[in-house]
Amino acid sequence: MKKLKNPLLWLIVLLVIVCIGIDLPTIPIKIHVGKINVDTTLKGPDLDLTIFGTSIQREFNIKQGLDLQGGTHLVFEADMSSIAPDKQKTALEAARNIIEKRVNLFGVSEPNIQTSQAGSAYRIIVELPGLQEISSAIDLIGQTAQLQFMELTPEADPADQTIYYNPEVWQNVDVSGADLKGAQVVFSQQTGKPQVQLLFTDEGRAKFSEVVKRNVGKPVGIFLDGLPLSMPRVDPDLAQGLTGDPVITGQFDVTEAKNLSIQLDAGALPVNLKLVQQENVGATLGRESVRKSLVAGIIGLILVMFFMWAYYGKKGFLADIALFIYGLITLALYKLIPVTLTLAGMAGFILAIGMAVDANILIFERIKEELRWGKPLSVALELGFGRAWDSIRDANINTLIVAFILFNPFDWGFLNTSGPVRGFALTLALGIFVSLFTGIVVTRTLLRLVYGK
Repeated sequence: MKKLKNPLLWLIVLLVIVCIGIDLPTIPIKIHVGKINVDTTLKGPDLDLTIFGTSIQREFNIKQGLDLQGGTHLVFEADMSSIAPDKQKTALEAARNIIEKRVNLFGVSEPNIQTSQAGSAYRIIVELPGLQEISSAIDLIGQTAQLQFMELTPEADPADQTIYYNPEVWQNVDVSGADLKGAQVVFSQQTGKPQVQLLFTDEGRAKFSEVVKRNVGKPVGIFLDGLPLSMPRVDPDLAQGLTGDPVITGQFDVTEAKNLSIQLDAGALPVNLKLVQQENVGATLGRESVRKSLVAGIIGLILVMFFMWAYYGKKGFLADIALFIYGLITLALYKLIPVTLTLAGMAGFILAIGMAVDANILIFERIKEELRWGKPLSVALELGFGRAWDSIRDANINTLIVAFILFNPFDWGFLNTSGPVRGFALTLALGIFVSLFTGIVVTRTLLRLVYGK
């Protein structure tokens, strides 16, 4: 009975129950026998919490990548012929941000949008899982960003808060992105806070000065692709017009100011995008890939579990239980984070299954050595874990370093930036961390339960 009082054992049991609840798939149940009619769906609970006024909602579903769910892979090339060399990288990043906003209008789940540069070629890679309206998406994404300045209509009330999300109360003025050379982050000499400075052409500054004169104390709207970007109010000190380049002030930090300047640059820099590659991935191929990957994973898991049981006996069976718990925890993490699962990611998961028992093999072989040296079983079990840790640590640290290089979290240009490779690295790294927990903590607790400490 003392063995059952181990708090670590009950913590593992609680963790398993929680993971089973998260991992539970959607299972339709239909029973029609006589007067018994059951037509329902069994699925795990979704997250719906409110903490300190913040609502947290999450559906525990596996996010599928383009190669599994189907969709479209698009590659756009940016025409930088009219952009100054020192502005080209900024223009590319600004175009990427605009495309991301446009893609969000389609409600695409987990889109992948990234930039690429090879020599003088600047490209934007767009992956849209599950999208059906491909032609309209291409037309919208490929448009040059449209930046427009607007003022309130005469009947609009500047004090009414609804003006900030009501497009009908705004009207165009003769100032657009063509009149703007760009934007930059500056800092106030009085407060030291970040501001965004608008850099107009001479003609654009003159036109915007007239807009400022007639809108003192009122907001001036800045819209990008028809969506509100910023609505600063005109300072009364500007009643006589502009004497230089205006600045936008507000309660934002340096990062927010930089993002706003990039978005303004997107409307100021005429970056034309040309579709150079389109690849459509069918959902049928995705389903077939998932089926084959699952079959391969199940076969691999069964073979590993059979080997452990046949070679190590009772200890191997306990390691198999730890391996089963490993699978439950890993799948729960995929849903919680969430991880967008691709074929490469599934390959990382399958590889991690084999690696999940590495720690157990090192420990069990060390236990055998301790037994050959005449140590009692209970002592050999404890020494096996302690003395195998150095090898386990070194092996997994090496693998984690490789996973870090493949994932390239800081987007270093001299390393990989491929999405599938990053998916493989992410699932592999998660598998290593979980396998360390199950191999050291879970297996050790189960061995103590069976053999005693």
